[in-house]
Amino acid sequence: MVEITVKGLAGSTEKWESIEAMKSIFWTNSTPISEYVTEHWEDDDLYGYQFLNAVNSNVIERCTELPSNFPVTEEMVKPFLKEGTTLQKEIEDGNILICNYKRMDGIPTRLHEGERLPFTPGICLLYVNPEKKLMPIAIQLYQKPSETNPIFLPSDPKPDWLLAKMFLRNADLIQHLGVFHHMETHMLGEGFTMATLRTLPTIHPLYKLLIPHFRNNIYTNTTGRINLLAPTGPLNANALGSEGIFKVMRRAHAEATYKTLCLPDNIVVRGLEKIPNFYYRDDGLKLWDIIYSFVKAIMEHYYPSDSDVREDSELQAWVNEIFTHSFLARKDSGIPSRFDTVEEAIKFITMVIFRVTGQHATTNDGQVFMGTYPVERFDEPAPKKMIEEFKAKLSQLSDAITKRNAELVLPYNYLNPANVENSVNK
Repeated sequence: MVEITVKGLAGSTEKWESIEAMKSIFWTNSTPISEYVTEHWEDDDLYGYQFLNAVNSNVIERCTELPSNFPVTEEMVKPFLKEGTTLQKEIEDGNILICNYKRMDGIPTRLHEGERLPFTPGICLLYVNPEKKLMPIAIQLYQKPSETNPIFLPSDPKPDWLLAKMFLRNADLIQHLGVFHHMETHMLGEGFTMATLRTLPTIHPLYKLLIPHFRNNIYTNTTGRINLLAPTGPLNANALGSEGIFKVMRRAHAEATYKTLCLPDNIVVRGLEKIPNFYYRDDGLKLWDIIYSFVKAIMEHYYPSDSDVREDSELQAWVNEIFTHSFLARKDSGIPSRFDTVEEAIKFITMVIFRVTGQHATTNDGQVFMGTYPVERFDEPAPKKMIEEFKAKLSQLSDAITKRNAELVLPYNYLNPANVENSVNK
């Protein structure tokens, strides 16, 4: 903000005259990644890569059957598939992926100078080619096919194809903003925080385990609602506006399930177990396992048997509070309302910690990093040792990611524990 203010760009209403002119916005924050993206932003392989490894890795899934409202034909996409294959065969082999923004369809857009802004909650078909690159091969900008809603292809005139990609990316980023960032990390984190403060005494082992991960969450969310999501806030400037984003969030929340919130299950549900170069999955699952192992050690120390879990009224009140108030007691969500086994508690607590650490880190930089417990709450030797082992595993994963990234053109650092904040802190 300081940089664009010094350059006289803050609050400017002047229009850009060229793409090149936009490069003058930031100088001090230039990185090898930003420079690469600046040079290759029009490339199809970078466009596909971003669905896997940019700020929103949550929409893309394996295509097992083309939607009835997306009439892509063999003839349309054959030039973009490997020689001798068919679209159906590539679907069966798991090489066709899809991003569908139907959840956002039908929401009135924001008024600007008396007219509704355009918004395209469309569909994108992508192909894992023999070089293991994920390439967009068809884009439809609206949900209902018609003569005025054509399917765009990479063989179309360059400006047409580029604009189709940009309009679809706009829908992707708006959903990312409202659903996968704000609702599924910030707002769920607030629900987890409130349940912890309302039901667990400060001497409870789960309180001691969780409270560092809720640092500044309520303050961050409160200021965000006042300054960012308000009708006069900057996030109201997108095509849907704040009210539209809230409607998308309500739809998404009604569809949220325990499986979609637990990363290992989420990857399976979306059929993405074998997609190459999917670093969000690879690093995320390793981080999930490290968190799981840490939570398992802590919980089994304090709860040697399943009956210990069942008989802890405070623990049961905590999970029921989350089920009731964060998920509106919606049984079809799969969110547990009580714990009957130690394993059930371990998995749920792992999900809670991952939501406010790793998942949030894919969209933000942090200040207090993972594994940091600034206030010493555990006073027994055993949990203190578990925390040190947890830190050591995080360090090992960080080293492994750094070593891998040294060989990548585009390093993936979002889930490097060295960059993962300990809470939803901003």
